[in-house]
Amino acid sequence: MRSMGKPIGGLALGLLLLGGLLGGCSGQNRSASSDPYAGLDGEILSWKTQLAASDISCKRAPAGQKCDMFEVSCKAQRVITPKEQAAGVSAKLVADLTWSGFDDKGIPQTASAVATFAKSNGAWTRSAAKPVNPDSCADL
Repeated sequence: MRSMGKPIGGLALGLLLLGGLLGGCSGQNRSASSDPYAGLDGEILSWKTQLAASDISCKRAPAGQKCDMFEVSCKAQRVITPKEQAAGVSAKLVADLTWSGFDDKGIPQTASAVATFAKSNGAWTRSAAKPVNPDSCADL
């Protein structure tokens, strides 16, 4: 059996592995901190959970059924005003969420909600928003 090169010493191998581990960690932290939308997915999941528990279209669900098929139809960046920027807002967007709900007779129907998300000092807030085009998130 032929050797394909010189063997790597234990110390060299250890340093190589340590460098790879540290490089992976530092790259991950750098990308997470530079992403203006970090944490948004969790906030949208919280919104979905709240809607499933409180929206009228979900409360009308017949016994044994529930709202499902929640889907973000669109997300679009919004302009941050100078006043918002001065208050620490670093990211702002609108999102449209659709799901399968129920009408007042318990018949399945599509339902939707729109919200504005703003990130200030690392924390997301959500507020009601006017309806948008669910394909483009353009204002109606």
